[in-house]
Amino acid sequence: MKQFYLLLASTVIVSSCNGQDNNPQQLVSGHSKLVKTQGTGKYANIHCSLQDKAGNLWFGTTGEGVYRYDGKSFTQFTTNDGLSGNTVWSVLEDRSGNIWFGTDNGASRFDGATITRVPVALSISSDLTLSSASGKNPYEKNEVWSMMQYKDGTILFGSRDGMYRYNGRSFSRFLDDKNIINSEGLNLKMVDCMIQDKAGNIWFASGMLPGSEGLIKYDGKSLTRYRPGGEGWIRYVVEDRRGGLWIGTRHNGVWRYDGKDFTRFMEGNDIGLAALVDNAGNVWFSGGEKSDGYSSDGNVWLYDGATLKNIAANSVGNYGVWTMLEDKAGNIWFGTRNTGLYRYDGKTFTSFSE
Repeated sequence: MKQFYLLLASTVIVSSCNGQDNNPQQLVSGHSKLVKTQGTGKYANIHCSLQDKAGNLWFGTTGEGVYRYDGKSFTQFTTNDGLSGNTVWSVLEDRSGNIWFGTDNGASRFDGATITRVPVALSISSDLTLSSASGKNPYEKNEVWSMMQYKDGTILFGSRDGMYRYNGRSFSRFLDDKNIINSEGLNLKMVDCMIQDKAGNIWFASGMLPGSEGLIKYDGKSLTRYRPGGEGWIRYVVEDRRGGLWIGTRHNGVWRYDGKDFTRFMEGNDIGLAALVDNAGNVWFSGGEKSDGYSSDGNVWLYDGATLKNIAANSVGNYGVWTMLEDKAGNIWFGTRNTGLYRYDGKTFTSFSE
């Protein structure tokens, strides 16, 4: 079976494994709060979030699958409902209104009725740098950490094995394009997130090993690498209204790039877990986690362009914040460790998790 998938590195496979029938009766729904059903512990978190065109909120978790909130109740989707994996690293709505989930076992696509598994297969030449004593690759599953859609509809998938393009029919490896100038030999593996800026450049935030390549710009022709503060592990990159980039690093705080220079904005280990630029132009930053790996002082910082202030001290369960989302009503949602979910309406924090 492993060899079968390896031969399909450039093919989209539509699978309905394990005899599942996507029976809607399997869905856990109707709860006013997010209810855990998979037995995850305090180290699990809400890792990604999205509001779709219809107004539904989506929250991807590390172990509980994905939740959809329609403004009244939550519906949980897991592998029992067709999801590729219960760990969801990324979520994307494409131009056709399909919702994509990047999981620890490839991708999944939801068309509003059915979840379809879309494996991003490991290529034959894969070298994930983490090999077993037998010399065989221990990672038969290709995790999808990030996704982004071009204006022409092409979707980029940032996976453990590297960057893939999907044109709606098949996958191709991004770096197999011989027209891309890659003078540093970058592999683009484990990209935590990616954005396209106002000028059209694509920025890749390289994650943990086998990534750790720093912040990488693709201008349509060549790849250029930056290492703010010498850092290789980048948690996120977001663009503000003025075109400045905000970069969260694993070990060296938060940085801002104005197109010419990198300036450190906040110091601290793991301070850059998540960031958000809201509709008013404010930049939100989550605080760092303590040495235990899950608890935090509950810090969420808000920068209005002049002043940095702490908004959420002890208001999000004292857990580290891993994702932030502004909904159409202007509320800010925070996804935390212990699969916690909180909403801030500008005055009050409300918990939406059990």
